[in-house]
Amino acid sequence: MQDRFSFFPATADRLADIEAVFDDCADGRNCRCAYWYLPNADYKAGWGEGNRNWFRSLLAKRPPGILGYHQNEPAGWCGVAPRAVFDRLRRSKPFAPVDDKPVWSINCFIVRKPFRRQGLSRLLLKHAVEFAKANGAECLEAYPVDQLHASRAAELYPGTLSTFLDAGFAEVARRLPARPIVRLECR
Repeated sequence: MQDRFSFFPATADRLADIEAVFDDCADGRNCRCAYWYLPNADYKAGWGEGNRNWFRSLLAKRPPGILGYHQNEPAGWCGVAPRAVFDRLRRSKPFAPVDDKPVWSINCFIVRKPFRRQGLSRLLLKHAVEFAKANGAECLEAYPVDQLHASRAAELYPGTLSTFLDAGFAEVARRLPARPIVRLECR
């Protein structure tokens, strides 16, 4: 399965490919991962073109995730960065820090429709972990959905609990019934 896909950091020179992935997702085309980075009022005010422009400026600074390809066609996205850059996480009570460890956070998956149900999310996660480790992450954290408690498929953008557990993450806290905090020690 993995040999059908390739993975690269989401850099500015891949903007058209990243936008192809986001544009294939109803919420992704308007959100552009701004949900995690911006205060809620700014995120909502930017819904659509504002968030698109904001994301382009973020991309010019650093790769905010991993892009997966099937042959040369953009197929999927996984957002990953140091937790400290995410305004939503700094303000969140349910996802408040578990301890004082500096962690990286994996917070969003988008898989284009033609590539769903092929294991791409698991591969994106694997490569997001490798990317974070290569950039100095000592610990990775995520906030997936426990499908036993989730009510809508649209809620699955943070990934599923089973995907993270299968990749070696362990649940370290659960302050919401459907949203555990999981971690993977990198060193």
